[in-house]
Amino acid sequence: MSQALAFGRFLAFGRHAAAARPQPGRDARIDIIRGLALLVIFINHMPGNVLAGYTPHNFGFSDAADAFVLLAGVSAALAYGSLIDRHGLAFGIRRIALRLRTLYIAHIAVFLIVCGVVAAAVTRTQNPLYIETINIQPFFSDTPTALLHALTLQYQPNYLDILPLYVALLALFPLIHLGVRLSPALTLILSAALWQGAVFLELNLPNTGSAGWFFNPFAWQFLFTMGVVIGRSRQLGVVAPRLRPLDIAAAGYLAFAVIVKTASGNPFGIAAMNDWIDTVQLGMDKTNLGWERVLHVAALAWLVVRFVPAGSAVLKSSGARLLAGIGRHSLEVFCAGIVLAIIGQVILAETAFALGVQLLVCAIGVTILIGLGVFLSWHHSASSRNAPAKPALTLGASGPQR
Repeated sequence: MSQALAFGRFLAFGRHAAAARPQPGRDARIDIIRGLALLVIFINHMPGNVLAGYTPHNFGFSDAADAFVLLAGVSAALAYGSLIDRHGLAFGIRRIALRLRTLYIAHIAVFLIVCGVVAAAVTRTQNPLYIETINIQPFFSDTPTALLHALTLQYQPNYLDILPLYVALLALFPLIHLGVRLSPALTLILSAALWQGAVFLELNLPNTGSAGWFFNPFAWQFLFTMGVVIGRSRQLGVVAPRLRPLDIAAAGYLAFAVIVKTASGNPFGIAAMNDWIDTVQLGMDKTNLGWERVLHVAALAWLVVRFVPAGSAVLKSSGARLLAGIGRHSLEVFCAGIVLAIIGQVILAETAFALGVQLLVCAIGVTILIGLGVFLSWHHSASSRNAPAKPALTLGASGPQR
């Protein structure tokens, strides 16, 4: 069976050819790209610093958040999808519930730390604008209500909105996984219908002090679902077909995005495009996941899958290994990056955004995050070597047990 037919069969029925082989081992591409995305998110969370002007969103329609959510879907499929397939839905849901608990605790902890950092900054600088910048006025004006809303994810200060989105999306994963097992194409169609329906009906979840969640989960679930489909294809060993027209279209769209984002005004001189170009140059709809973003991140994903194989030599370089260390411990690095970015915002503002200070703050923050990734990778490796051998899995009445 040709690659194209096998790929089409997978999209339609969630199955693969008998000759297809699941890909063994951890995919370094996921960790490396996720590690790079985390560093970009850290830099972008300090508005006004010069390096933020050279991050990917200045040269394309999507940014690090889009890649992060797509990869979250890929990782969920590879980790929890495999568990559900091997040990059953109930076992997989229990594992997901444990991860959700960890994510939720991490979010609340970062929320409290950030509130403390901002409170300390305001006390030392006598500048109350930091409270408005991070949108934590509700926490100081009505602390009990703000805490209740924070605990129920109804209150998300600025820069603290990605983890709640991931909590919501991961909670939906079992349903998405079951749909993808039956038909990836149909699941994507239903997911797209939910996305566009939410945009049309202005459907979102509540967020204190804002119109709704900054990352509307009813919209962003589509990107997550795309990631689940990609992860499922790798789990089954489905190979992306060699479709030269699609390769050219993907590369052409990325080039088109660069031209539009870096131009001053309308680079094509077509009057009908003026309003659209003004919109994308000023900033597309991130809350409701503009279609330009989806096509852009899909084009990037396609080209990576097609032209950067899992065993590529570039993935084994020293720089790639450092990024992979960050990506393997994304939760810890992300939380640290949020706190460091808030501290960095205060330092930059208090030093009048001096160029040297900007570069120094970015360099120190990136070094800390890389060092954290290296340390956690070493600690995990050392713990694995020193851990006693575990007994084999045995099947109990409720699923695999140790």
